[in-house]
Amino acid sequence: MATGNREDALDLVQEAMMGLAKSYADRDPQDWPPLFHRILQSRIRDWYRRSRVRNRFRSWLRRGDGEDEREAGDPLQQAPDRQRPGILEQLQQQDAMRRLQQALSALPLRQRQVFLLRAWEGLDVAQTAYAMGCSQGSVKTHYSRALQRLRDDLGEHWP
Repeated sequence: MATGNREDALDLVQEAMMGLAKSYADRDPQDWPPLFHRILQSRIRDWYRRSRVRNRFRSWLRRGDGEDEREAGDPLQQAPDRQRPGILEQLQQQDAMRRLQQALSALPLRQRQVFLLRAWEGLDVAQTAYAMGCSQGSVKTHYSRALQRLRDDLGEHWP
C-alpha cells in the first residue's frame, strides 16, 4: 500500500528482512516484530525520497508503445478457484476492499502507518512506538484519529 506497486513493496519487505537478519539475528525473537517494522518504515521513507527524484524524469522516459508490464497479472491470481463465492458476494467484497484501500490511502501517512502496524500487524502500543520512532502517546493519538476517520468514511459501506 505504501508504494502502490506490489513488486516495489515486496522488494522493500525483502530488504527489511535481510537487514533484520543481518543486524539482529542474535536478539530475542520477541523483539523482532517492532525491529522489523522500524527497519521497514525506514526503507519506505528512503523509497519515497528516491521516488521523488525518479518521478521528475519518469514522464520523458516512459515507453512509447503504451503497454504496461503489470497488465499481464499474476497467473496464480487468474487460476480458477473452485470454492469461489457467488458473483454478488465477490462484487460486494471487491467494493468493500476498494473503499477500504481508498480510505486508508486518504489517511495522513503517520495515521496510516499506526493503523496498519496496530490493526493488521498486531503490534501493541509500545512496539508500534518503537517501530515508528515516536512516543506511545503519539501512537495512541494517531491510532484514535485513524479509527475515527475510517469509521466516518466506511461506516455505511464496510460489512
